[in-house]
Amino acid sequence: MELKIEARNVELRKGWQTKIEEEKEKLVRHYANFVLHLRVTIEATSHHKEGGYEIKLIASVPNDTVVVTRKGENVRPLLVDAFDVLSLQLKEILRKKRKDQKGLEQETNGDKYGIIHKLSPLESYGFITTSDQREIYFHENALKNVNMDELAEGDDVLYGETIGDKGPQASWVRVAK
Repeated sequence: MELKIEARNVELRKGWQTKIEEEKEKLVRHYANFVLHLRVTIEATSHHKEGGYEIKLIASVPNDTVVVTRKGENVRPLLVDAFDVLSLQLKEILRKKRKDQKGLEQETNGDKYGIIHKLSPLESYGFITTSDQREIYFHENALKNVNMDELAEGDDVLYGETIGDKGPQASWVRVAK
């Protein structure tokens, strides 16, 4: 993800830049290869009623642009709030994208289409949401041609389903191309 940070009418502080980098890393983890470009603008304003700063995030994603603006007195909380809102908006865009793809479920050769819903890499497992909104458990050992640390929530996957001791689980999982 390409990142550009601008400061207008104010000196960019090291702490702000560090916070922006932290928030950017979270976006990369959760929305890898989805957010193409991110611009962060911190501007000192003269609007006393709205506080002294305006934060603007502009994120470019495939076929769309997301803009979040926050105004207030303290930059760090504004950055956190703006990045939280951006994350929610990106999640909604992906949800709509998945809904559109839902009709494209692949049933060829018994393969099923799903989306990584939850990952627990330290415990070596995760969950897939199926096109009919069921949750399928998978273990790291079921992964084909991908490692657990290469996956992200929201990734499209193909999987084979079986019944395990505690319900449905994936016998194999691979990233959908």
